[in-house]
Amino acid sequence: MAKWNSIPLEITFEILGWVSFLSWSACFYPQVILNYRRKSVVGLNFDFVVLNLTKHSSYLIYNVSLYFSPAIQKQYFQRYGFDQMIPVAANDVGCSIHAVLLTRGVQRVSRISLAIVSAVWLSAAFCFFIALPTHSWLWLINIFNSIQVFMTLIKYTPQVVMNFRRKNTNGFSIGYVLFDFSGGSTSYTQMIVQSVDQHSWVNFYGNIGKTLLSLVSLSFGLVFMCQHYLLYLANKASVIAPEPKKEVSEPLLKSSKQPELENV
Repeated sequence: MAKWNSIPLEITFEILGWVSFLSWSACFYPQVILNYRRKSVVGLNFDFVVLNLTKHSSYLIYNVSLYFSPAIQKQYFQRYGFDQMIPVAANDVGCSIHAVLLTRGVQRVSRISLAIVSAVWLSAAFCFFIALPTHSWLWLINIFNSIQVFMTLIKYTPQVVMNFRRKNTNGFSIGYVLFDFSGGSTSYTQMIVQSVDQHSWVNFYGNIGKTLLSLVSLSFGLVFMCQHYLLYLANKASVIAPEPKKEVSEPLLKSSKQPELENV
């Protein structure tokens, strides 16, 4: 296994990795806080939630397997060369675990999303039985990596469409988007730092899932920010406290100075 050639680049790699971890971990909380403050989940598409859970679960399987399994690491080195680094860092594993724990929901989702999720896991189970006789574990976890790329590509679509139809982003936290964008940019930069140090770009296609995850996060982040800050800025609902109702009540005792009106 290759070693770092530059200590400053190694330190930069670690810093970028944990900044990415903190950003991608923090992105879940603004939505939770927003839902609590509004006492409502209107504006949040639950197809996004269930697709996101499948995506993070697949990515967790890939990261944990490649980071901890010597057998899979050996297959990786045999394929890409023993002078390469494992393209999964500790922050990738931590981020995946945290994401799976935080991404959950019991709300109803569309039949299309349930069909997609069911098809994905059935396909993964089928691939497991294909890999089992030959112990092709690297091939199998790359399937899970491909699944997380596919789910990343489609998970944002329901929310983008909902924002477009409603012509606002109310109910969907822009904080999630900003943290997600930060996580994607720092993760991609982390890969660049490793490539510069190793004089090799193998980690980009050796872990194509991480590469595409970063690029997709950046792309959809720009779409959401454009919707929130440009397209639908005028349609943002302002929270105005309702004025207290004025109660009209008659005095218990009528003043003698105010003569009663007689019926004519």
